[in-house]
Amino acid sequence: MATKLEKTLKREIEIEGQAYMVAISPEGVKITQKGFRKGPELTWKQLLATGTEAAGNGGATGGATFGTA
Repeated sequence: MATKLEKTLKREIEIEGQAYMVAISPEGVKITQKGFRKGPELTWKQLLATGTEAAGNGGATGGATFGTA
């Protein structure tokens, strides 16, 4: 059985040598450049809608594109 997401989880990732923080919360997901506060964020409803649109346009899987902050 999966653990319910009740609080924010933060993890660091590296993309092309640049460090980013990914925050996954009950509200959605946010990615920010490490050391910064602002960055793109999506609610779970927005993420699901993006995936549905991509699948309807011939995409095998849905996904969102994040720009750098």
